[in-house]
Amino acid sequence: VQLVESGGGLVQAGDSLRLTCEASGRAFSSYTLGWFRQAPGKEREFVATKSWGGVATAYADSVKGRVSISIDNARNTVYLQMNNLQPEDTATYYCAARPKSTITQTATHARLYNYWGQGTQVTVSS
Repeated sequence: VQLVESGGGLVQAGDSLRLTCEASGRAFSSYTLGWFRQAPGKEREFVATKSWGGVATAYADSVKGRVSISIDNARNTVYLQMNNLQPEDTATYYCAARPKSTITQTATHARLYNYWGQGTQVTVSS
């Protein structure tokens, strides 16, 4: 499956962004989906994950309450809605997919994912 992210940009603190990840090659059925981010000089970190059935979701503590992950199975698209963005949210954001997952399975570790997008840059100015 190929993943392509979009929606990043330069925003001010307090603004919102919605990132989009479109998948081609296969439907999302049986894939756990996730969003990660990586700031310069730092390791890639987990942001959010959702099971393909939509029944299970998990968020990093650093974004909980400000971020929401959603899936449109008809469009093979996963979204990351980010509100009240802060300078520390500045990073390249990646979506990822893990195949052969159960309907309730989420995954918070990058090593569990097989497919990655190229990333989209989010820059938040203070």
